[in-house]
Amino acid sequence: MKKIHLSLVALTATLISLVSLGASAKVYDFKDPKGVNNIRFDLDAPLEAISGTGNGITGTISFDPAHPENTTGEIILAAESLIVPNSTMREHLHGADWLNVKKKPSIVFTAASVDHFEQDGNVLKAHVSGSLQLNGTTREVTVPVTFTHLPGRLGDRTRGLTGDLLVVRASFAVNRSDYGIRPGQNLDTVAEEIQISLALAGAAPDA
Repeated sequence: MKKIHLSLVALTATLISLVSLGASAKVYDFKDPKGVNNIRFDLDAPLEAISGTGNGITGTISFDPAHPENTTGEIILAAESLIVPNSTMREHLHGADWLNVKKKPSIVFTAASVDHFEQDGNVLKAHVSGSLQLNGTTREVTVPVTFTHLPGRLGDRTRGLTGDLLVVRASFAVNRSDYGIRPGQNLDTVAEEIQISLALAGAAPDA
């Protein structure tokens, strides 16, 4: 009986190990070969509204749908990829008085913790806390994020590949003065609050 008991214990341990391996986190790459991933920003001042986008996105996220609390990673935006419809305004946006993209080329969000989960099938809503580095200043932020996990769907988006997709959506706001972007100036034409929204698809190809 003792040998049978030990065998059952060993079998159980093996099964648990196999399940753990099968449910391990995957790393999703957000450098989009299709160039579709983008971040949008909006500033709505009393006299003018400014809207633009940026698509120079890279970064990775490690995500396990069974343990979303262990999510880690970072999203990086090349500041020079930010565009607005007006060419003169774009020069100002990239210039030394605003984002100074030559000296501060990257905008980086780094995830530190994830909590406040709300699960609905393959869609997970959560709060992601971490740091946002913008214009050479780093501040702690908490962002409401929706993760949509799409196992086996990579080929539906990118032909010739198999694997999983992770779609990340978020909308939040920051104050430009918090990041040293001409604080207190031009408030009638450039809003203090910057609204940011993103919809990004990350790929985890099969090995």
